[in-house]
Amino acid sequence: MPSPSSIAVSHGPARAPVQYPVVAAAALLALALVLRLSASGWRLAALFIVGMALGMSLRHAAFGFTSAYRRLLLYGELRGVRAQLLMLAAATALFAPVLAAGEAFGRDVVGAVAPLGTQVAAGAFAFGVGMQLAGGCGSGALYTAGGGSVRMLLVLAAFCGGSFWASLHMAWWQSLPGAEAVVLGETLGWPLAGALQAGVLLAAFALLGRRERNQAPALAPAASLWRGPWPLLWGTLALAALNFLTLLLAGHPWSITWAFALWGAKAAAALGWDPAGAEFWNAPFQREALAASVLDDITSVMDLGLILGAALAAGLGGRFRVSGRLPARAVAAALLGGLLMGYGARIAFGCNIGAFFSGAASTSLHGWLWIAAALAGNWMGVKLRPHFGMAN
Repeated sequence: MPSPSSIAVSHGPARAPVQYPVVAAAALLALALVLRLSASGWRLAALFIVGMALGMSLRHAAFGFTSAYRRLLLYGELRGVRAQLLMLAAATALFAPVLAAGEAFGRDVVGAVAPLGTQVAAGAFAFGVGMQLAGGCGSGALYTAGGGSVRMLLVLAAFCGGSFWASLHMAWWQSLPGAEAVVLGETLGWPLAGALQAGVLLAAFALLGRRERNQAPALAPAASLWRGPWPLLWGTLALAALNFLTLLLAGHPWSITWAFALWGAKAAAALGWDPAGAEFWNAPFQREALAASVLDDITSVMDLGLILGAALAAGLGGRFRVSGRLPARAVAAALLGGLLMGYGARIAFGCNIGAFFSGAASTSLHGWLWIAAALAGNWMGVKLRPHFGMAN
């Protein structure tokens, strides 16, 4: 079996100096939020810190889903895909015993589970197109925005709009043909399902490693834990461990895009929208979340932590850059990509994190349906990129 270190990638030349103003601003804002969240109990503050660690891991390892799929489709490059296989194998092994028990430290835990339906496939396909036009997925948009990208702020705004828009159509989408959720851990038993899925993922990791030897070798960066950059392996294992920590603390795995639907709905309500006529927003959980502060919502808190963690990592590595002028076609691609991702993620029960990573690690088959449809969408998105002046 090839060494996992073979998935390391090069991050370029020597490190730039630490950007102390960026580091100080991110650290002070993070401290203020931790103090505010601590007033509601330690758990939200802890999840915010986990979100920061996720942002730092994504930024330092330059862990990208969008670029990995594009390079796979265009050049057959396997490093990013192999990293995801290893990440899923590690998360599956960590999740299975806890999900089998149904609780951890006296707190109920549940996996990321959703039905197998038309809406999952359609939403994932739309998301796949959108992520290539946007140049990043949900996690990618957050951590790139944390690094100073103005373009990704446009993507996030459109993402929120698309998620809110889709929430108004959920009843129609849920009326389409579909099947009940299938969870391998419940069907086969958690010991067998966990071992089987992790084993298959590791076998695929090893098999693809043989093909990767024939590709151009990757140069491992000079790694630094705090300043980065990290070998891809570090980010891979960190994301699996932090998703597991999220499961323990939140009672469910890592998710990202619910917050975007909530932020979009709050913005719409501020502009005069009345949620009384919206079926989705009158369900108990959604209604309570809409009435409460975003700082009471776990996903929102973790997303904010991810942005600040990425900003802190970018400042420590001397890589925080505020982007300049945006051509009209770049703006159009950002807005259309964000809109497609937002709409797609809402109807598909999540993005590449909440639906694919967390769903597959929970042994829910909707996670595998999601990635199959999303890869088809990515193929179309790659074909569309040149029409928006985007290089492949």
